[in-house]
This record gives sequence, structure tokens and C-alpha cells, in this order.
Amino acid sequence: MAYTLDNLRTDIRNYTEVDSGVLSDSVLETIIKNTENKIYREADSDDNRFYATSNLAAGNRYVTIPSDLRFIRYVQLKSTAGDQVFLEKKDTSYMATYYDTPGTQSGFPKYYANWDANFWLVAPTPDSTYEITLAYVKQPTSITDSSVSSTGTYVSNKYQDLLLYGCLVEAYGYLKGPADMLQYYTQAYQKALQSYAIEQQGRRRRDEYQDGVIRTPLKSPSP
Repeated sequence: MAYTLDNLRTDIRNYTEVDSGVLSDSVLETIIKNTENKIYREADSDDNRFYATSNLAAGNRYVTIPSDLRFIRYVQLKSTAGDQVFLEKKDTSYMATYYDTPGTQSGFPKYYANWDANFWLVAPTPDSTYEITLAYVKQPTSITDSSVSSTGTYVSNKYQDLLLYGCLVEAYGYLKGPADMLQYYTQAYQKALQSYAIEQQGRRRRDEYQDGVIRTPLKSPSP
């Protein structure tokens, strides 16, 4: 069963055997958001991959970070000849050494680096409005958001056990419930998370033709 916000709340209360007087909607909203963030930090999914394209400003090496960015996967520039070039990731200290006159237009950028929470930068400082594509992992929309609460999210629709077990770990911690139940759901969550990560970061990023079919070794005792 795919989860909407309503039936996820219902299952959390049923599993913990408490009602809305103890686990109110506002408490469950925090529990669910904490669980979603924990999942997103521990394993990224293809659903969270996003691409943003814009243009650099000549003479300005700073680029605004998208508000929903969690981390950058790669940065790509299009040269004036139309060639696609990948920038190399460097530390800001390297950028200062490599190009110490940031206010002067210099050429086609080769490197990028994180600057702060709002900007990252390129070097050399661009001498033209090159097209730039930022590939990154974005902050997903929470199932508690009204825009998806009735339809569900990628995780709630396809990995219900992972979301439920994670919420139950948070809920039993909040309720100061029995240690054995907390331990049980923690183990269940870890198993669900492991299978989720294997699928998202393993099987979904393989190609049967190029990588071959995944095979499980068979134990064959010597006669």
C-alpha cells in the first residue's frame, strides 16, 4: 500500500498503540520530516537528481547555489564553440592560488569550488556568458507538504517499509517506549535502508548489457 500522509499517520499510531492525544499531527510531522531527512542523508536516489542550466556573468566568478541543493554531482560548461566541458572540483585555497585577481575577466573557467552556503565559484573568472549546467541532488518534497500529502512521494509510494520503520524508530524514541521494540524497529529500518541503498546506488545504476547480470555465487561442495 502506497502511503499518503493520512494513512502513514494512522499506521504509526496503530503500531505504537497510541492515539492523536499523544502523537498529535504536529508531533508526527516532526517525526516524519526527521525520518525523511535521515533517509536522504544516508542514501541518495535517482528521484532526487536534478539539473539547473543558466549563464555565467562575465567578470563575476560567483554562482548562486539553488535553494533546494543538498550537494553538487558535477558542473558542466558549454564553450563558445559549443563543446561541453566538465569543471574540476577544487578547494577555495587552491582557487586563490590559481587565480588571485578575481575581479578581472580572464578566460574560460576550468575549476569550481564551494564558497559558502549561498555561493560557489569558478576560476578563472569568466570572460563571457558561458552556459553552465549544474547537476546536483536536491532536497525532496516532504510528504507533510500539502502539495503531495494526498498523493505521496517517491519514498512513500515505493519504499513504504523504509519510511514506516524509520518513523517508528523516531516515534518510540519520542514515547520512551520499550527498549526491545525500539531495538526491533531500528534493526528493521537498517535492513530496509540497506536494500534501498543497494537498489538506488547499485542496481539502478548498472546496465545488464554492459555490466552483466548480477549473479549470486552458488556453494557447490566437492564430491
